[in-house]
Amino acid sequence: MTTKQFFVSLAALVLPLMGQAKVRLPHLVSDGMVLQQQSEARLWGWDQPGKTVRVSVSWSSDVYTVRTARDGKWQVKVKTPRAGYTPLSVTFDDGEKTTINGLLSGEVWVCAGQSNMEFPVRGFGNCPLKDYNEVVSTASDVRGIHFVKIPSVMRTKPQDDADCQWKTVDVNTVEDCSAVGYFFARKVSSVANVPVGLILANKGGSRVESWLDADNLKKYTQEELDSGKMVKKFPYDYLRPLLWGNGTFHPILNYTVKGILYYQGCSNVGAPGNEYSDRLKLLVEQWRRDFGEGEIPFYFVQIAPYIYGDGADGISGALLREQQERAASIIPNSALVCTNDLVYPWERNQIHPCQKQPVGERLAFLALNRNYGFKSIKCESPVYKSMFVEGDTCYVSIDKTYGGISRYDDIEGFEVAGADKIFHRAVAGHFWVAGQDRRNETIFVTSPEVKQPKYVRYCFRNFELGNLKNCANLPLMPFRTDKDE
Repeated sequence: MTTKQFFVSLAALVLPLMGQAKVRLPHLVSDGMVLQQQSEARLWGWDQPGKTVRVSVSWSSDVYTVRTARDGKWQVKVKTPRAGYTPLSVTFDDGEKTTINGLLSGEVWVCAGQSNMEFPVRGFGNCPLKDYNEVVSTASDVRGIHFVKIPSVMRTKPQDDADCQWKTVDVNTVEDCSAVGYFFARKVSSVANVPVGLILANKGGSRVESWLDADNLKKYTQEELDSGKMVKKFPYDYLRPLLWGNGTFHPILNYTVKGILYYQGCSNVGAPGNEYSDRLKLLVEQWRRDFGEGEIPFYFVQIAPYIYGDGADGISGALLREQQERAASIIPNSALVCTNDLVYPWERNQIHPCQKQPVGERLAFLALNRNYGFKSIKCESPVYKSMFVEGDTCYVSIDKTYGGISRYDDIEGFEVAGADKIFHRAVAGHFWVAGQDRRNETIFVTSPEVKQPKYVRYCFRNFELGNLKNCANLPLMPFRTDKDE
């Protein structure tokens, strides 16, 4: 090779590198993004090692300076303004400027889990959304709701970027948004008058183990992490551990968020003992650690009635719901919404029930009450408190009723059993207790087939629809009194 040929070859190598010297941003940091309001929001990217990057913002005169590390990575925190609908911009300057536009300051929530969270407004095949046309045709009436869908991909190593794009909700885009996420955002935005950003990082069919990182899987589970053995054990890729967290969730962990919404559990039906609740707690601790924002809210959804492998009258799904209630009790700053009333009788074999609006709105009621100061919004379902037996009748005390229940007669979903633990359908109704604390209500439960009742269950089967609600029209959580016997 001549000297001239050498320098020509060298230039061919160097010039592309020089062209890459400009700041490179992750897809998530881009036009239309929503910044968490009144926070120190993280922005990050890549550049040449040792390069100085200056970050200026349209809402203040502040300029932030950061120097890239040896691997070319950089990260900076910027102070964000109060929520508002005025478009904002951020400029990154390393000698050549890059500007992102159309930003809003608002509230950022992650929509995580499996297919009932992934379920878009357009629905899935043979799984429509209730009132689809009404939802779509009114979407342009809302303002300031932006969303970004993280592609559902598997990776053996944690990923720092994902090919995604922020979208603004309108009549043409809303069908791509998570239905549960959209209804949550619509309610929060309208009541709190703030823009809402949704980061959709989920995968249909995924297990809780799909999102745990390698360290947690190795320390707390017996999950197989060798790729070949994993594929052999789980022919269906959506059941595989680790990979979805690496590919679909890890790219968002630098983002500054308000909280996490989670709808998952169907693929963990059948898990033994307290395995599911313990692992869900572990996952929440992992995510909170990685987001670095403390104990951010974690609001999640109870799996809906469905005929699992042990049939409509089986209890494998009921046991998972019970684990979800346990998880809510052991995970700080968390809450569970009940969906027992949001399935139609003809959806017995439908894993994706069509009523998604109440699910998203119940999550929003939690956020509005607990995080945005709207204490008049009631957000908790009634729960079992205690029971006593007199003769052939059980008297069940219900807590968190907000002063009353939805019906006095024709209450459905209760069963009773004697010492043999064979449960029979029961008649239930309101029972007045003189001097009773109005925060509680008492229900009488009786069955002509059980002369000496000992145990009560409510909707504790895979597919059992109840109709008892509190004054906020929120359904009674399924329960059983024979758990520890």
